[in-house]
Amino acid sequence: MLRWFMSFVPLVGFGAGTLCTLAYFPQALQSFRTRSVHDISLLMLVSLNAGLLLWVAYGVLIQSLPIILPNAVTSLLAFPLLVMKLRFRSQAGAHRRSGLLPK
Repeated sequence: MLRWFMSFVPLVGFGAGTLCTLAYFPQALQSFRTRSVHDISLLMLVSLNAGLLLWVAYGVLIQSLPIILPNAVTSLLAFPLLVMKLRFRSQAGAHRRSGLLPK
């Protein structure tokens, strides 16, 4: 019984990580398609990316693939969104100042 339980525990971790990553995937895909991150909070993206990196570091420290892999994959989706938000934020500000976008 204990052997079965011990092999089941990582499956629960992989399942949880996979579902959390899949939950984030549609938002990332939509943002990549439209090249728009206007409606995504910068603070959310910064805290999400920092949290994901800490989860990966924690997973490495305790040597847990169910923690490392899903968080690493999600960070690969989230980091480009943060870069887009920072990059397009300065462009949107310039357009607002020039009158091309509403304030």
